[in-house]
Amino acid sequence: MSAEEKNLIEILEEGHKVDVVKYIDYVSAPQAGAIATFSGTTRDMFEGKTVLELRYEAYVPMATRCLSSICTTARSTWDIHKIAVAHRLGPVPVGETSVLIAVSSVHRADGLDACKFLIDELKASVPIWKKEVYTNGEIWKENSEFMEKRLELAEKRDSIVKKTVVEEHRRRGCCGSKVRVEEDEEHKDITGDNKSSS
Repeated sequence: MSAEEKNLIEILEEGHKVDVVKYIDYVSAPQAGAIATFSGTTRDMFEGKTVLELRYEAYVPMATRCLSSICTTARSTWDIHKIAVAHRLGPVPVGETSVLIAVSSVHRADGLDACKFLIDELKASVPIWKKEVYTNGEIWKENSEFMEKRLELAEKRDSIVKKTVVEEHRRRGCCGSKVRVEEDEEHKDITGDNKSSS
């Protein structure tokens, strides 16, 4: 069974609930001594506001590709057997699951670390958007993980650009290693070291 066949990735259309047992059963295997799961559910309060439901939208083809890539990265980092990722679209009432991640592994540490990585990366980079609906209004939410990742990527990009500019300047510059400074013979001692002329 290839690594691709050991991943179950589903973006569930509106009206379909996350069947937690289905995904845990999928990752179960005799060689797996651990199954780590994360279940994200709609809570009833956020910053003092009463939440009625969350509503999710996604660019499904890209979301699926991103999740597949994240699973590949997890597999290359930890010794894991199977991965299941499910995310609902549409309204998700209070108390219901919107996202589930299940990871099976021989040992718990790999499963737990991979599970945390998968949910963090999902929230930071997968094109799934959330609207929080309150008793007194609604708002599209931007994940803090997404913003942190954008800042991190911008800092890396800026660092790479600066490094490239500096390297290019050094390579093409009129100074630096291309200029050879001839030392005045009277300022050298017999060992060849420079002497101060003060």
